[in-house]
Amino acid sequence: MPVRQVRDATAADARACTGIYAPYVTDTAVTFEADPPSVPEMALRIEGAQRRHAWLVLEEDGEVVGYAYAGPFKERAAYRWSCEVSVYLAPTRHGTGGGRALYEALLARLTERGYRMAAAGMTQPNEASARLHAALGFEPVGTFRAVGWKHGAWRDVTWVQRPLRDATAAPGADPT
Repeated sequence: MPVRQVRDATAADARACTGIYAPYVTDTAVTFEADPPSVPEMALRIEGAQRRHAWLVLEEDGEVVGYAYAGPFKERAAYRWSCEVSVYLAPTRHGTGGGRALYEALLARLTERGYRMAAAGMTQPNEASARLHAALGFEPVGTFRAVGWKHGAWRDVTWVQRPLRDATAAPGADPT
């Protein structure tokens, strides 16, 4: 059984994260990016996420095999207690519990930082992602129909959300 560890990502993980992400960009409609980011661009994304949200990697036997991160849900001030989350695994790691391990750690970190709600968008169809999000307590809130064009077809995106704290209480201090 591999030795598994979830830890904070650093810029040094950018090459591994780029390698995991690139096939999603080029071969699937899971992400709407047209071109995979460069390693320096991925390093900037990691550093940016770490400042206000979080970016975690999953290592197995010392190799980065997945990552999860959070960013702003929207830029307007009223949204500052909400965030958008994503998780990506190397294709050989699908169905091994890595996505759950990453998301559980990420959601705990976001809760500690003061966030109140996590949202995720899933290009349809994506049954594996839907099952993962449902298992972690995310609930569907709506589907944008034909919102993105990729690989020669219009794509729907279903949004799910999960409360991280009491959604009825006043928010208190800004997330840190």
